[in-house]
Amino acid sequence: MKNLCEIKNNKKNSDVRYMELAIKIAEKGIGTVDSPFGACIIKGNDVLAVGHSTVLSNNNATRHAEMNAIAAASKKLKTFDLSGCTIYSTTEPCPMCFSAIHWARISKIVWGTNISDVKALGFSELTVSNKQMKKLGKSKVKITSDFMRNECLDLLKKWKKGKGKIY
Repeated sequence: MKNLCEIKNNKKNSDVRYMELAIKIAEKGIGTVDSPFGACIIKGNDVLAVGHSTVLSNNNATRHAEMNAIAAASKKLKTFDLSGCTIYSTTEPCPMCFSAIHWARISKIVWGTNISDVKALGFSELTVSNKQMKKLGKSKVKITSDFMRNECLDLLKKWKKGKGKIY
């Protein structure tokens, strides 16, 4: 896992590099019991943590990619306060994950596919978008949606082809 957190500087846009890292960790769920969701948390140019969904392998409904990444980043920094961090998620965070992002004070979310995309696959998603959560909760988190959407949709297509298990 350590090598996934080491990104060499190159000429690619940093948002692209970090989403590519989230995609790479999400691929761990394809062909396994887990699902194809990944997240990466950065602060400045430093990767603090990556995480993929382990709901099924851990038999724990809270082990979403974002929750795993938040736990790892908080442990690394020895604080719950992740102010100044950005989280890259291959899919729009669910309401539970958005709440955790808000409570961890993460400054920005960048996500690829939408909640509706995974709901269409059969996942039991609540159809409350991050934009609605932000507005209703008066959250200060900045949101960039549909980032590298096609690449993130490809993850879902690969997972569906492999007949992954839905939760």
